[in-house]
Amino acid sequence: MALLEVEHLNKSFGATSVLKDISFSLDEGHSVAIIGSSGSGKTTLLRCLNFLETPGAGRITVAGETLYDGTAVTDEHALRQKRLHFGLVFQSFNLFPQYTALENVTLAVKLREPSKSKWAAIDAHGLELLERMGLADRAGHYPHQLSGGQQQRVAIARALALSPDVLCFDEPTSALDPELTGEVLKVIRSLADQHTTMVIVTHEMAFARDVADEVIFMDGGVIVEKGPAREVIDHPREERTRQFLARYAQA
Repeated sequence: MALLEVEHLNKSFGATSVLKDISFSLDEGHSVAIIGSSGSGKTTLLRCLNFLETPGAGRITVAGETLYDGTAVTDEHALRQKRLHFGLVFQSFNLFPQYTALENVTLAVKLREPSKSKWAAIDAHGLELLERMGLADRAGHYPHQLSGGQQQRVAIARALALSPDVLCFDEPTSALDPELTGEVLKVIRSLADQHTTMVIVTHEMAFARDVADEVIFMDGGVIVEKGPAREVIDHPREERTRQFLARYAQA
């Protein structure tokens, strides 16, 4: 049974239609990679899933609970509750510079837990997450003391701290130097091995092919092709997909 279901999602900015009738589902423990050129709607789709943008129409369901049914959600408390279903890792880390790595990981959890007697357990869990990221010895470091790859791994730990149903990545390596990209992809690969449910917007085609269960190719705000990752990357059916992958191979 699908954990995430997206049905007929649409989003426009003024007269510009950015998402057009987007539908897909994702089983628990599976990952889907979303590929496509800049401006194809990939990031807007993630922002709609996380309620950082409000879709214009459609339906979003997680674990059988309808989070969006075409009606705008204006209550801030309700929005925060819906966002808890998703964790989002941004391109540019978005860590708080005044907080240590551990504080960045635990801040949101502590804000939801008024009882300070439970904060020690929250810190312990935060340290466990940093250890999973290979950063146990960096818990007390501030973002400016960390490499870009280390900052992104802290951001992944922060997203995991709230135990989201679905973990979303918005081109998590695009702001990194090539030598730092591998360490972040290694973490995401390990999450896939642990059957973390993930939506990954990426420009790393080989990574998408080898790690994701499915691939969605978007162009012009529509899903052009979707299917098993290796099938879509190695044997695309649609001409637009073939042209995109050929351009990528020549880059």
